[in-house]
Formats: sequence, structure tokens, C-alpha cells
Amino acid sequence: MRVRNLPDPDHLPALDTRYIQQKVWHDQHSYLPHPPRILLLYGSLRERSFSRLVTEEAARILRFLGAEVKIFDPSDLPLPDQVEGDNHPAVQELRELAIWSEGQVWCSPERHGQITGVMKTQIDHLPLSIGAVRPTQGRTLAVMQVSGGSQSFNSVNTLRQLGRWMRMFTIPNQSSVAKAFQEFDDNGRMRASPYYERIVDVMEELIRFTLLLRPHSQALTNRYSERKAAEIPLVVEQDLAAIAIGRGGRP
Repeated sequence: MRVRNLPDPDHLPALDTRYIQQKVWHDQHSYLPHPPRILLLYGSLRERSFSRLVTEEAARILRFLGAEVKIFDPSDLPLPDQVEGDNHPAVQELRELAIWSEGQVWCSPERHGQITGVMKTQIDHLPLSIGAVRPTQGRTLAVMQVSGGSQSFNSVNTLRQLGRWMRMFTIPNQSSVAKAFQEFDDNGRMRASPYYERIVDVMEELIRFTLLLRPHSQALTNRYSERKAAEIPLVVEQDLAAIAIGRGGRP
């Protein structure tokens, strides 16, 4: 399994729980069949990887909010086109996790003004479609980055562009942690700071958008080209968009 174990999953020393609602999905959406399923990807293989540490902090916050989280470990993921037919267990597991997810978090370091090759490799292994299955279409997405120097937004801007290309709903908020090496203690835990608060904001927003879009994702991504390719005509009487603008059932 390439799902990382999350250290101290319930220990949130930087979080002031007086200002955050725990298990939002359960309290407000108890009729839903399961917690939000969130896949988290990070973009560095260093032993002390700050993109991984930020991702782990995000995962703990998501767990506190009631989500089910899985962090993919890309350490043995091959380069795109390196393995014939994508026949590699890491590639298959990444795709299965993407299909499992309802939302995703992408966190990359900024290196030479851009996302890392590790981050791009993971995204490149996620095709727009696998037969009739679309691993990313309709999923929500939160983007984050870490920098060794001053604050920048190059990586999150690129991740937004990639999310749009992968037909995902990228939420408005985002996180960019500057001088990340100053934001963590010796145990790899993020200190309380405005950067940490922004990550909490982003995770709250991701959960909200995931829950709001859950019953509508299929309708919002119902595409003419895909219906035509699959030879499935649109039934106007059942189309939410047509109904919403008062045209359901009209010829």
C-alpha cells in the first residue's frame, strides 16, 4: 500500500478548537451515506519534506472536520511513459485512489519558479478517462504550495491550471507558505501562525464545497461530447439545468 500513515492524526496543537466546527458533514449532513473522501498529494521526496508536512497538517484538519483522508506516497512512482501500458502497481494504486476520492488536495514546493517534477508526475499519471470512468472529473480540489524564500503563488497558479484541465472544481481559497523551514518545530509539526490559519480556512472550504457539490457533480459535468460518444441522449425532463431555468419537459 502506498497510503502514508498519518503521524499523531488527532493531535492538533496549533488549532484553537473554539473557532472551528468538528465533523461538519455529520452535524449538518447526517443523511449522507459516508464522510467526504479526500485524497492528498504532495510534491517532494526529501526526508524532511515541507510539502509533505503541510499536507499532513491539512489531513489532520480534514479528519477533525469529519473527512476520510488518504495521503499517497509517490516515492516509487515511475515517470510517465517509463512503464509500458502504465503497468506499475504505484500507478494503478494512484488511479484507484483518485477514483475513490470526492475531493483532492495538491501541495507542491516551488522549485525554479514552478511545481516540482514529483508533483507533475502524479498528475500526469491520472488520465482524463479510463474507459467510462473519469478519475478526476467533478472532484473538488484545494491547492497549496510551500516556498523556501518569500511568498509566491507560481505553484498554486499552475496547480489551478492543471485542476481546470483535469475538469475539477478548484475552490477559491488557497495556501502559500513562505520560508516553510521556519514554520515547523523539530517534530515536524506546524506552529500556530497566519499560515496555519489559512490552511484551516482552505480545508474548511474544501469540505463545504465537496458536500455542496456531492449531489450535483454528475449533473454539472454532463457533457454533450461525452453523451454523443457514449450514444446516450440527454433526457431534458431529468436534466437539472433545464429544470432550474424552467425549461424541463419543453420541446
